[in-house]
Amino acid sequence: MAAQFFSSLADNALLIAAIALLLQLHAPEWMTPLLKLFFVLSYVVLAAYVGAFADSRPKGQVMFLTNSIKIIGCSMMLFGLHPLLSYAVVGFGAAAYSPAKYGILTELLPPERLVAANGWIEGLTVGSIILGTVLGGVLINPTIAQSFLSIDVPLIDTHIDTAPEVAISCIMAIYLIAALINLKIPETGVKYHQASKNPIKLIMFNNFRCFLAVIGNIFFKNSFNDQISGSGITKPPRTFLAAEVAYSGGHVTGD
Repeated sequence: MAAQFFSSLADNALLIAAIALLLQLHAPEWMTPLLKLFFVLSYVVLAAYVGAFADSRPKGQVMFLTNSIKIIGCSMMLFGLHPLLSYAVVGFGAAAYSPAKYGILTELLPPERLVAANGWIEGLTVGSIILGTVLGGVLINPTIAQSFLSIDVPLIDTHIDTAPEVAISCIMAIYLIAALINLKIPETGVKYHQASKNPIKLIMFNNFRCFLAVIGNIFFKNSFNDQISGSGITKPPRTFLAAEVAYSGGHVTGD
């Protein structure tokens, strides 16, 4: 959970830093809203594949690798690649990271604790979005940036001279913290069925599985509501919710 918090914190702080970098480069205004589009593009393009990747190796290792990809994206932004392309690389890492952060919960925890764990993950994510936005704004502040730039490292020229570059450097350190925490996640020994390596089969299989999940959730909810109507029960028991979380891949789908 700590790794998820720091990784999401850096994602959102980086958005503010990337916007500042675009302004520094005098980029056209229409590029600013495209940052978020380039970030989430991988979530759409890679939707059928990231789950199979997350199940192909230990989840801690997957999260370490994907946070490393985010660090590479920051480095690309820091050393001259266009912010849109660099932020897209970070989005690629985030898209591959997402299934692992939920999948690890079902491996480490019993079903009755999944609802609480999912709540913590979602709560920390919301908190990191808010704090990350604030952090990004603080780091690009010229006064704050100047305090970092005044630190002189003998015999080393970092080529970091502006507020956006200072912010990106600090955000890389946060990603590094998240990656190091990922290394502490224990291997659970859980092995999954080897997914097909055919991209067309993966798309067809995952779309069909999503369709079954939606139909299954509707069916089970309606059946449960029919059974408890008139009984005075106002909410399903924790075991039902836990099963629903496990069935839906770690996300709470109830109202």
